[in-house]
Amino acid sequence: MEAQLSKDERIELRVTATDKRIFRRAHELSGDKSFSSFIVRIVKQKAEEIIAKNDRILATQKDREVFFDAVFGDSKPNKNLVEAVSRYKSKKA
Repeated sequence: MEAQLSKDERIELRVTATDKRIFRRAHELSGDKSFSSFIVRIVKQKAEEIIAKNDRILATQKDREVFFDAVFGDSKPNKNLVEAVSRYKSKKA
């Protein structure tokens, strides 16, 4: 269970009556002690998912850049790679 932290920040928002009814119904079904704790838990969970997805996308983009720089960049193959190609070609022939 999370340790109780001092909660001195406030978020205010306006929603439609329909949205509020949906949120209240979901809260009733969730088992959360308070409506506020329900809202905070759900928003935090979704925020963490969005951040994780973004982090995966950025990692993927970086991986792509590294890959394409290695394949199509101006760098020359190192000695180990040249030797590996030679061994591969000699075994294939």
